[in-house]
Amino acid sequence: MLKDNVMDNKEFGILLERRTLDFGIAVIRLSYKLPKNEEGKVLWNQLTKSGTSIGANYREADRSRSKSDFINKLGYVRVKPMRLFIGSR
Repeated sequence: MLKDNVMDNKEFGILLERRTLDFGIAVIRLSYKLPKNEEGKVLWNQLTKSGTSIGANYREADRSRSKSDFINKLGYVRVKPMRLFIGSR
């Protein structure tokens, strides 16, 4: 419960999970407004994959077995987009 505007970790986690879900839904709704041509399909694919992956990655990290496992998984989430951007594996 909020006490003096301070949230505990569990409450923060629940709120963050909800916010990432809402964000993913908003991205999907936005993607439906893209043009229905070849370029729009490419953008739709990229937008929906990147916009929904943050929630999936957070939920995976949140179900970690330990604090160090959680930190490790979040670190992977931070590095993964950069690897995709520069083309390495």
